[in-house]
Amino acid sequence: MKKVFYVMAMSMLITAVSCSKGAEGTKPVDTKPVDTTPTSFTAADATTAYTAFNRYFYNASARLYYSTTRRDGLAAIWTQAIYWDMAMNVYERTKDPAQMTMINDMYQGGFNQYDGYNWDNTTTWFIYDDMMWWVMALARANQLTGNDVYLQKAKAGFNRVWNGSYDPANGGMFWDFKHSGKNACINYPTVIAAMRLYKITGDASYLDKANSIYAWSKTNLMEAATGRIADHKIGNNPPGYEDYTYNQGTAIGAAIALYKETKEVSYLDDAKLVAGYTQTKMCSNGLLPAEGDFNEQGVLKAIFAQYMMQLITDGGQSQYLDWVRSNINTGWKNRDTDRNLTFRNYAIHCPTGDIQSYEASSIVTFMQLCPPK
Repeated sequence: MKKVFYVMAMSMLITAVSCSKGAEGTKPVDTKPVDTTPTSFTAADATTAYTAFNRYFYNASARLYYSTTRRDGLAAIWTQAIYWDMAMNVYERTKDPAQMTMINDMYQGGFNQYDGYNWDNTTTWFIYDDMMWWVMALARANQLTGNDVYLQKAKAGFNRVWNGSYDPANGGMFWDFKHSGKNACINYPTVIAAMRLYKITGDASYLDKANSIYAWSKTNLMEAATGRIADHKIGNNPPGYEDYTYNQGTAIGAAIALYKETKEVSYLDDAKLVAGYTQTKMCSNGLLPAEGDFNEQGVLKAIFAQYMMQLITDGGQSQYLDWVRSNINTGWKNRDTDRNLTFRNYAIHCPTGDIQSYEASSIVTFMQLCPPK
């Protein structure tokens, strides 16, 4: 599931563990010329996009999502938590009671599929970050619904990950059970989960944990001059820099969560720096990178959307809105108009054949979070 590289010393090839999600093969895409002057999306479009996403990917029996339009297998365990976040975004946008039912259904789907969220099952859960994506979503579901069951599952999951992943000697969180590396995909989500649990419970130990992991991450995973987030840090080796939007996004989310609680401007400055790197260094013609060549990385921009919009809304940074809307408008303009499905590469038309839920998810997520112009 992850790409694993082994560390060797000195003049030998120095490599690292990457938390980018694994490849599942490649697929040719439609590359015909596109209209570069997209019109603005609307609230109705946001509903249309979500309805289409559910039509082609939601498994009403399993109450989880398929991996592709072939509907022959469920999406990866960690991505279901991202889709659950999407469902919560839709409820917050629409306040539709049917969407609250969807939120509760997806919890039950995960409960049925993943051994009742038994965090000690090392077959179901085989890396720490997969757990933490669910812990974040469970805590948010409690905030949204008030259901104490969700909170208890989130607390148990957080404790399981913390006790197995945290390095008390050197700080930071290991992403896997073998402790082969400390990655952005576990450290920044841990901060976000801890801050949500702190807000719910008032237990200051969660705030202490969030501060500890954020400080370690800023020192070891963030390039101070640019806001570039490293994918991983292994031992005493330099950070392994690989640009992924979800790492940029969760770094923003962690900083904004601490900023909202403490009002310390340094956190907001960090978030803006990270967003600036993403906008100016990772984009082509202003469009976010087309991650996920028929693999799970297609979902990465859906995660980025979640936390980039928090910078805009909770951080009061509306200067990024035009950039975000331009990405949405372009991706929506280039949808498969027969199915209303969108694609990971916003600059080209969505393929008309089989596509993954991962690569179809980010524009839908952006549309639920970003107000139309």
